[in-house]
Amino acid sequence: MTALPLDPQNTRRDFLAKLTAATTATMAMGAPRLLANEKIIHPKATADSCILIWMGGGMAAPDTFDPKRYQPFEKGVPVKNILSTFPAIPTAVDGVKICQGLEQIASVMDRATLIRSATQPDLGHILHSRHQYHWHTGYVPPQTVACPHLGAWMAKVLGPRNPVMPAFINIGQRLEGVGEQEELKAFTTAGFFGNEFGPMNLPFPEDAAQSVRPPKGMEPGRFDNRYSLYRKLVDKNPHREFMSDFQQESMLRSLDNAHRLLSAKERLAFDLALEPKESYAKYNTSRFGQGCLLARRLVENGARFVEVTTEYVPFLHWDTHKDGHETVDRMHKEMDAPIAQLIRDLEARGLLSRTLVIIASEFSRDAMIEGIPGSNARDQATAPSETLQEMKHYGLHRHFTGGTSVVMFGGGVKKGFVYGATAEERPLIAVKNPMPVMDLHATIFTAMGISPKTAFDIEGRPFYATEDGKGKAVAEIFA
Repeated sequence: MTALPLDPQNTRRDFLAKLTAATTATMAMGAPRLLANEKIIHPKATADSCILIWMGGGMAAPDTFDPKRYQPFEKGVPVKNILSTFPAIPTAVDGVKICQGLEQIASVMDRATLIRSATQPDLGHILHSRHQYHWHTGYVPPQTVACPHLGAWMAKVLGPRNPVMPAFINIGQRLEGVGEQEELKAFTTAGFFGNEFGPMNLPFPEDAAQSVRPPKGMEPGRFDNRYSLYRKLVDKNPHREFMSDFQQESMLRSLDNAHRLLSAKERLAFDLALEPKESYAKYNTSRFGQGCLLARRLVENGARFVEVTTEYVPFLHWDTHKDGHETVDRMHKEMDAPIAQLIRDLEARGLLSRTLVIIASEFSRDAMIEGIPGSNARDQATAPSETLQEMKHYGLHRHFTGGTSVVMFGGGVKKGFVYGATAEERPLIAVKNPMPVMDLHATIFTAMGISPKTAFDIEGRPFYATEDGKGKAVAEIFA
């Protein structure tokens, strides 16, 4: 599939218009048909489930998992001297260091493969929404069809691990009432696979239990009657003429799946109030920490793919266009204990070996360079280009796509292993074993037992799990 061209001057409105057109076209399509290809051999899975820990907004590798030369804040310091704003600390792996503030994650790095050479394409005009769409679907937007999320591929190709548990669950990201909400919705979807393979969205983990129980005060029989009537209304929706039979049937199947969960014992997994207080306290650093706990409970009960996010909201969290150092310090405090505890708990329960846990972000950050060296991308940083004058400018603000860190635990990857490297001095590009998004996805799919060349026929055209089926799994990271 070839991406529609996006001129660097195009606005988000143009981008959305094209995405909307693609979504509308997708709704009119028939059922996607798996392409038979004798050359495709699905690999033996090393993982049964996947937890994607998404650092939405651009997590700076030099301030997290790839520390460089540390430069403390001092008024008048040349911006070009700033590579890391946190000093490096040792980890459980000899010779491997990460940044101060991640001490608990450092203690479990002997269970991890640390990829320091992930790269993203320089798309000319760097928008978080475009890069997040690309990372989550494997395709540069906008496309002529709505592309499925990584989790939807797993739900479609592998099916649920537990028939009553949603195969794809998205935790922590609001899709209403936040900036760029339509762009976020564009990739938080099953695309042409249909509603039944889309995510169950749980923006507030502590409220997740409410999503799997009938409304308060409504007895089961009355709720069942209301559900039956609602299903008939959906079936007679006057707008159904804009949807293919397949999409209509898929939507109804998704309703049936949701209704079945309401009476299953697995619904208790959604209730964080049932977690022992001592265990809950280890995760309760923030809404993100609660999301990590919820992810563990869901995987224990048969979820196939769970995404937990720090949440992307423009100019908040990892979108550090000002107060970079202070913001990242807060993000360290929110992420450190929950991620480490998630790994310990999965290991203690015998689940880590078959659960692939991934920490990733759409790109990294640099104090000087937008995109990659030589890029014509418009500079979106508020930091000065010469010398530091205020603390709010201390941190790595610009969008950097030339070298990003990804961390993987469990799921058949090596323990205490580092793959790839970035330069020690600016530009901090990947200088050893660069791993583009399509190869990262191929590696993830391979761990889950899906060939990167898996393809479906969409209106007479092949659509692959990795772009044009060219993604290659990195064998070196597997144990």
